[in-house]
Amino acid sequence: MTDNDTVSRRRFLQATGGAATAAALAGCSGSSDTTTKDTTGTTDGGDTGSSDKTYRRTNSTITTLDPVASTDEASAYLIHQMYDTLTVYPNAYTTAETFLATGYELNDDSTVITFDLKEDVTFHDGSSFTASDMVYSWERLAASDSSRRASFLLDVLGVTHEENDDGSYVSGSLGVEAVDQTTFKVELTQPFYAALEMMAYDPFAAQKEGYVGDIDGYDGEVSQSEYATTSPMGTGPFTLGKWTKGTEATLERYDDFHGETAKIAGVHFQIVEKTNALYTYATKNVNADHPSVPSSKYDPDKITLEGTDENGHPYGTYGPLVNDLTADYYRTSELVTYYYAFNTDKVIKPARKAFAYAFSARQMVNTVFGRPYKPAYFFLPPGLYPGGASAYNEAAKDYPYGYGESQTAETMLQKAREVMEEAGYSQDNKYEFTMTSYQSQTWSEETKLMRDKLASCHIKMNYEQVPFATLTERGRNGNLEGYTLGWGADYPGGDNFLQLMAPQFSQVDQDDAVSYTNWEGTDAAQQAREAWNTITENYGLTEEAQQARAEAYVDMEKANWEDAVFVNCFHLNAEHMSYPWVDKPRVGPMGTASTKFNQVSIGDRGQYE
Repeated sequence: MTDNDTVSRRRFLQATGGAATAAALAGCSGSSDTTTKDTTGTTDGGDTGSSDKTYRRTNSTITTLDPVASTDEASAYLIHQMYDTLTVYPNAYTTAETFLATGYELNDDSTVITFDLKEDVTFHDGSSFTASDMVYSWERLAASDSSRRASFLLDVLGVTHEENDDGSYVSGSLGVEAVDQTTFKVELTQPFYAALEMMAYDPFAAQKEGYVGDIDGYDGEVSQSEYATTSPMGTGPFTLGKWTKGTEATLERYDDFHGETAKIAGVHFQIVEKTNALYTYATKNVNADHPSVPSSKYDPDKITLEGTDENGHPYGTYGPLVNDLTADYYRTSELVTYYYAFNTDKVIKPARKAFAYAFSARQMVNTVFGRPYKPAYFFLPPGLYPGGASAYNEAAKDYPYGYGESQTAETMLQKAREVMEEAGYSQDNKYEFTMTSYQSQTWSEETKLMRDKLASCHIKMNYEQVPFATLTERGRNGNLEGYTLGWGADYPGGDNFLQLMAPQFSQVDQDDAVSYTNWEGTDAAQQAREAWNTITENYGLTEEAQQARAEAYVDMEKANWEDAVFVNCFHLNAEHMSYPWVDKPRVGPMGTASTKFNQVSIGDRGQYE
């Protein structure tokens, strides 16, 4: 999208209830489209730009370059270019293809996957990639103190392993094996419907064996802190040039890349957090190759649609911009949900429910953002909801805090007041809490609007904005009361979203926490906990397992409705804009951070060079 107001995603993907992924396990298929470009004039995949050009992008706060430590999209933009995985999503479409692997075989019950690996792949220091590197890489994901996604490997994908008496992973027990230099075997505790898609997630990337000495048996060439900041080592199409925290980062083309060598010399990321500064940098001054149009400057009348491509993307142009240029434009429905959330230890249930009554997703989308987003009534995006978008829309009519325009704003505010009055609050005795968002003009506008609404509902809501990295750090430390964030899929399944609602993963004092809500101690929390257990017990490929997951997804959503832990805001219809000199494939629902930039070409920028 073009607005920096929604920068806080983790990582992403999708499928409908697992069926697409089960089909992929039977044999990876190709991307829906690998040739359609951002620009409308070039669709043949040819090189239209000079190889000495640098691709100019903007980014938000980068936190790490270590694949196993990354949880944010800003870091993923760099990691995905420097590292490769066994499988990928071509141009961010949701069917995985083999990448570092050339093929695979399954045993009879789909619990053992044996991969054939590419030959002649090298790390950025010239050393050869082998199956032993994969064993080391996944051991780091399981055992490194820096790993933030070990549960994805051990609990979700379910690679076999041993645990000690306190439930911690036993080093060296992971069910992976380098059969020989080009054969990598993985043993699972049960079939997992999204196995190939999960392996496309950046924390599963190939890392040079022994390069970091933060797990048993390896002294390491660099420390983990060096690895995460100055000395990454992957097999991807780009290497790190430099990273100046809070300012900029650069990537440089790796000429010995095993795939298509990049058409550009490198990538420059200017780190710009604030919306107005981003607009000035990318649009007014044309210092980036993609304009940024904040909601305050956005004009839907400047969109000229020319058609819909074979993947359903409406495309055309947007402009003229303030710089008199007209941008190429297309729109993608991404599997992304933005939300408000609460630490239930710090904000009482009546205040959370009052907030949900007072909030209007439709008003936020239509009035505050003014963009073609979809109001959210479930945490699951429509593409992941059991039965798809039509089932989502029908079930959303039961949303207890007002669906669409079915109830007036004053009616919902009255309900919010009644909830607080039943809890003993009044205009002379207001309940007080603080809502924290990352730096964004639009979120500021929306949250101040909520502050004013809640003032008439016996709530004093304070509001603060902090840098994204500060927000997530405070969340992990339990120092947030209410907060705004967004989530995009790491692998194609509703459980990837709903893990945030699982009480098991909401306790901020646990290393595997993925939300900052501390949701426990209520009937609804117990319902969510049991539903999550049902999901994890039914990860298989059968129709029965898929149905059990689907029913548990809905149970979790309704448990959240009851306790109002997450208040869903909107699902993202990403609006992609590029200046005319940019030639790159259109990206699918996984989002730009899941694409490789080696296919990007940059033409003549003219006066903006």
